[in-house]
Amino acid sequence: MEIQTEINSKRENPSLLGMFMNPSEQFQRIKEKPKIWVPLIIVSSLYAIGMALMAFSMDASVFIKSGVSKDQAGVFLGFMKVTVVVLGIFSPIIIVLITSAIHLLIAKFTSSSVSFKQLFSMNTFILMISAIGLILNMAIRQAIGGNPEIYLTSLAGLLNQDKSGYLGSIEVFRIWSTILTAIGLHRTAQFSKGLAWTIAIVFFLIGIGFGLIGTSFQSAPKL
Repeated sequence: MEIQTEINSKRENPSLLGMFMNPSEQFQRIKEKPKIWVPLIIVSSLYAIGMALMAFSMDASVFIKSGVSKDQAGVFLGFMKVTVVVLGIFSPIIIVLITSAIHLLIAKFTSSSVSFKQLFSMNTFILMISAIGLILNMAIRQAIGGNPEIYLTSLAGLLNQDKSGYLGSIEVFRIWSTILTAIGLHRTAQFSKGLAWTIAIVFFLIGIGFGLIGTSFQSAPKL
């Protein structure tokens, strides 16, 4: 009976909500029974909701401050809102695709036999954390106002910064996703713990690097 129960548990589908309660178990399920389409549709839908909330938090003042007339600012704002929502639908697919391809390339140089499907499923489930973080932050921004580009769960939000910069990259849900990436690469891809954590941290530092580049551009003198 115990053996049958263990076999049944191994055949259970991974759960997106399980990523919050028992991620290690979900990674094991992903390894044995990777799922892609339904989780990807759910995560993309959540991202679209979060980006829609971000779009509703935008106003034309940003364009007006840049010297755009009020009439043109309204047109630009409408176009920007549509673009943001569309990005919310397709960005998860692009993010998971690129991340999984990089992970698979690394796997080719190790003894890991992980498949692209397993990695794609794993990264889709991890992205659930970011989707919830996006919705939470944008919902709060919708309620209290402020710059929607700055997550309240980031250091930039905590320190009440006017611009995101590299402090915006140091954020609770991003750190959470980094930890899950390390666990997932170890559990699902069978990477060593050292390699898994190294890859996850490097990806996190790259995010901070992009934040530093953004800060440099923002602080550069305007001609």
